[in-house]
Amino acid sequence: MLAAVHYRKQLATIKPEYLKLCLKAAKEDLEQGIMSHNTIALNKQHQPLDHLDSVWLFGYGSLIYKTDFAYLDAKPACIYGWQRRFWQGSHDHRGTPDAPGRVLTLIEVPGARCVGMAYQVTPDTFEHLDHREKNGYLRVFTPLHWLHESGETEGVLYLASADNEAYLGPASDAEIAAHIAKSRGPSGPNSEYVLKLAQALRDMNEHDEHVFAIERQLLVLLP
Repeated sequence: MLAAVHYRKQLATIKPEYLKLCLKAAKEDLEQGIMSHNTIALNKQHQPLDHLDSVWLFGYGSLIYKTDFAYLDAKPACIYGWQRRFWQGSHDHRGTPDAPGRVLTLIEVPGARCVGMAYQVTPDTFEHLDHREKNGYLRVFTPLHWLHESGETEGVLYLASADNEAYLGPASDAEIAAHIAKSRGPSGPNSEYVLKLAQALRDMNEHDEHVFAIERQLLVLLP
C-alpha cells in the first residue's frame, strides 16, 4: 500500500498529510471488504515497527489516564488540526457487540489543537496496544509538539475514521450523553471513561469543550 511504502522510506520527513495517506489506504481496504471491527492485522500490515528502537505514542482519550503498559518516558504533547469527538463505537470495552458504547476518535478541524500524553514505548508494546485499540482504530504517524518544552518529534496515534464498521458518527451532546449513560462493557460503565478523561484533562490544565459538554450533560443523567 502507498502509505506503508511512504512510511518505510520517509519516516524522518513525515508531514501531516501522511494521516490522509493512511486513511486513504484503509478506505481502499474497506472497499475490498478487508477492514472490520478488528484492526490488529491491518495495523501490523500497514505499520511495521520492529525496525525501530522506540516509538512515541500519543494518547488523547483513555490512554491519558489508563496506562496499562510499560513505557520509557512520558510527556504532555499536542497535535494540530484535530479535535476529539465521541463518535466511535465501543463494542469491546465500554459496550457490547449488541449495544456499543461511545468513545473518542479525532476529526480534522483546521487550526485546532488537541492536547494529550505522549509515551515512549518499545515496538513490542504494540502487541498489547493493538489489541486494546482493535475496535476500528488504525495506527498513523503525525508530528507531536511538546507542551512544556520546545521541539517536536514524530509519533503514532490510533485513529478511527468514518470508514470503520464501529463508527457511530455525530449526534447532539444530549444524545451522546444519554447513550453513554446507559452503556456498559467489559471495561466498566461508559460514563467512567468520560468522567476520568475530563478529570485527567483538568489535571493537565487543558480545556476541551466537547469532552466537558458531554460531562455536564452526563452528570445530570447519572444517579
